[in-house]
Amino acid sequence: MAMSQFVPELRLGYLYTYWGPLIFVLAVTLFREGVDDIRRWQRDEEVNSQKYKRLIRGKDHNIGTEYVSSSKLKVGDLVLVEKDQRVPADMVLLRTTEKSGACFVRTDQMDGETDWKLRLAIGDTQKLDCDARLFDITATIFAEKPQRDIHSFIGTFRRQDNGEEVSLDVENTLWANCVVANGSALGAVVYTGAETRSVMNNSQPRSKVGLLDIEINQLTKLLFCAVVGLAFVMMCLKGFSGPWYRYMFRFVLLFSYIIPISLRVNLDMGKAFYSWSMQRDEEMPDTVVRCTTIPEELGRISYLFSDKTGTLTQNSMVFKRLHLGTVSYGAESFDQVAEQLKMTFCGAVEPTHNRNLSQGSTSFKIRRSEQTRLHDAVKAIALCHNVTPVIENNVQGNITDSPVELRSEADQHYIKESLLSRSQCTYQASSPDEIALVKWTEDVGLAVIKRDLTSLQLRTSAGDILNYTILQMFPFTSETKRMGIIVKDVASGDITFYLKGADVVMSSIVQYTDWLEEECGNMAREGLRTLVVARKNLTEEQYLEFESRLNSARLAVTGRAQRVATVVDTLEREMELLCVTGVEDKLQVNVRRTLELLGNAGIKIWMLTGDKQETATCIAKSSRLVSRTQELFIFNPVHTRTEAHQQLNAFRKKQDCALVITGDSLEICLQYYQTELLDVACRSPAVICCRCSPTQKAQIVTLIKAHTGKRTAAVGDGGNDVSMIQAADTGIGIAGVEGRQASLAADFSVPQFSHLSRLLMVHGRYSYKRSASLSQFVIHRGLIISTMQAIFSAVFYFSSVTLYQGFLMIGYATLYTMFPVFSLVLDKDVLSKIALTYPELYKELSKGRSLSYKTFFIWVLISIYQGGVIMYGALFLFEDEFIHIVAISFTALILTELIMVALTVRTWHYLMLLAELFSLAVYILSLILLKDYFDSHFIQTESFLWKVTVITLVSCLPLYILKFLRKKFSPPSYSKLS
Repeated sequence: MAMSQFVPELRLGYLYTYWGPLIFVLAVTLFREGVDDIRRWQRDEEVNSQKYKRLIRGKDHNIGTEYVSSSKLKVGDLVLVEKDQRVPADMVLLRTTEKSGACFVRTDQMDGETDWKLRLAIGDTQKLDCDARLFDITATIFAEKPQRDIHSFIGTFRRQDNGEEVSLDVENTLWANCVVANGSALGAVVYTGAETRSVMNNSQPRSKVGLLDIEINQLTKLLFCAVVGLAFVMMCLKGFSGPWYRYMFRFVLLFSYIIPISLRVNLDMGKAFYSWSMQRDEEMPDTVVRCTTIPEELGRISYLFSDKTGTLTQNSMVFKRLHLGTVSYGAESFDQVAEQLKMTFCGAVEPTHNRNLSQGSTSFKIRRSEQTRLHDAVKAIALCHNVTPVIENNVQGNITDSPVELRSEADQHYIKESLLSRSQCTYQASSPDEIALVKWTEDVGLAVIKRDLTSLQLRTSAGDILNYTILQMFPFTSETKRMGIIVKDVASGDITFYLKGADVVMSSIVQYTDWLEEECGNMAREGLRTLVVARKNLTEEQYLEFESRLNSARLAVTGRAQRVATVVDTLEREMELLCVTGVEDKLQVNVRRTLELLGNAGIKIWMLTGDKQETATCIAKSSRLVSRTQELFIFNPVHTRTEAHQQLNAFRKKQDCALVITGDSLEICLQYYQTELLDVACRSPAVICCRCSPTQKAQIVTLIKAHTGKRTAAVGDGGNDVSMIQAADTGIGIAGVEGRQASLAADFSVPQFSHLSRLLMVHGRYSYKRSASLSQFVIHRGLIISTMQAIFSAVFYFSSVTLYQGFLMIGYATLYTMFPVFSLVLDKDVLSKIALTYPELYKELSKGRSLSYKTFFIWVLISIYQGGVIMYGALFLFEDEFIHIVAISFTALILTELIMVALTVRTWHYLMLLAELFSLAVYILSLILLKDYFDSHFIQTESFLWKVTVITLVSCLPLYILKFLRKKFSPPSYSKLS
């Protein structure tokens, strides 16, 4: 349309009338998009420019290293990764600083699990004297084609000189974005860039468009149709004679102000203001808005998908309770536990024959019995686990103990001395509550100081070293819900089988007691994660017979797992119950309150985590994601279509029941019963999906969006949450202990989960409400002047002549009305305190009633009414001279717009008042200075003033009366609370 003004036959006025607003709109939009692109480029450049050491051979055959950017690494490069450094590419581990070739890595950015994973270097390369010897051998690494699965790898390592081939699996790899936790690691790059596991599990980020923008685009299409339709009606009334197509196009140009070209600029500026407000909110410190185009989405969320580890929790487990049957020890009595253990290990309890056994003998025997059982329970907790201690020197910061074997007494002495001096011990395990248990035993006087594949060492509070040989280890699985270990006391030769697990499976394994079920229930009601610990003493003959049967089962080609389980089951009978432990997974601050607010706001919350089912359900209960009155439906593991169908039917019969499902079962159900699963899951008050891969998290979000058509948000803190965050309509990252990858990839970043309530229910509400009002006012501004133009053209024989020309048209959308209309971004329908106190107000926002077809047509009718009143009042009731008609109608138009803004405002801000006064002052000044448009003598007369006043009152007063009556008899819900 702007280009058409270069054609003389189509020109309606000055070129700047059309080109000025267009250039301004394009400039603002390009500037905002350019700033966002520059920021993204800077973040990418920061990651890609990180330097790493690459092993090279110089021209003189000397071996050295060079620093190279991660983006320049190639397949086959030998890269040295230091401690606490992020792995830049997928590599096969060749050498480590540990003699055993072991290396711990942190994989929280891959799978969300914060425990360290053990990785092993290839034996042939680890045995070499030094790194330089790698260039003296000729070897080939075969790697499978790039895969998404982060838990598996198939490859081989072949040396050409001896022809020996070694199989490689995931334990020999270092995936990109993992962090080397101890020592240094040297690896050969096998995958780079888009072929790395990390990138393949990240979905491609899409350009996010808010629902409000989509709705405005739909309304804009209607407005365009209105422009063409109105122009066609005018042509029909005028008649299709002469060059009718030229007149038709001129009419389209005349009514083009119906299309709100300035709306995009107003919305972009409003979005920038909303983003600035979020980042300046003192109630949400350190909040960062990285996507300024979708703040309104925060006000219309129906589904919230949340990670668990580091998002709902602090990644901090604390041992809270120990129950022995007749006595229970809480946190306040752990000092007493430590004192009794010290007496036991130091032999402080005197023999009974040295004491007066008259009246005090009974109480002494009871005390002695409790002390013995406490000793046995703590020792069982210290032995039955998969925790590996890592001792680090505080001064030098290098690893001094690892899975490397310590065989000599000197080694033991070194451990003892290092623990007593400046070294500190950290624990690594596959489960955080395992670490909590071992840390507690250390606090009460029995520390785990060394652990490898075959031995385990404990240190008592007296400084004595207890040595044990690990004979068998039975790891924890989701199917068995327990783990066991068989150890042999080196000093006494006693062989003991320790077992710990969930109460639901342990209750049938241990000898009957009347307190186990009750105590486990009490701890669960306190939100504690319970474990039942038991033992069985074995003779040498019993163990050898068991070992023989176990080895035979492990050699079976078919049904190996089942045969092994059968053999182990023979040992898990009539075991002695030692104790029940209670561990609390510390939730983030105000998580329970936040989840309650979000639930009351009508938001359905799904927990998507890569963690174990037991951990996930425990956190769901303790955080009140699942209320105490709701039942949990554990979706049993399914492997076939029939099993999936049975489980879905069983869950369909439940009422007000939360769903717990694993990633494997979810995949089967989605393959055969996608619609049915989504139907029943969406009716559930809460859903917990555990053992989910990053790709599955993103898939779930995408499916829910498509199935429900509702707006979704995803919140997480780890690299494994990036795909989910990018797939959701709104991605929220938490900058936590797992790094900043999720925070950098998210649209919004907050420091803790509790800030979500304010982010959604306050800032989300304000952003949506304000943008809706702003959009409708800009549309109203174009409709009212186009209505006046249509009436003017109809009165003057359907001529295609503009009513207002030149600066009046530019000033109407800028200086005269822009500031008051834009000041609506300061409006508040309710105070933030009320929005948080009554979260039910948020439910109304998801219905989209603030900007809908209903409100749109209401504003269309208002525009037609006001435009008709102003134009007909100026034409027929008062004046005949054209310049006077322009002065009266345009002045009434400006005053009507200013009054309409004032009628719409619900909470006044001083800047709103300044904007109204400024626009009014600028217009009054224009009346005086723009003598080409206004008759300076006429505008000073009383006739001008009363005519403008009457027209303005007739156009605005009925709307004020309707607003008053509505507020009186049918007020909106939020106004009742104001």
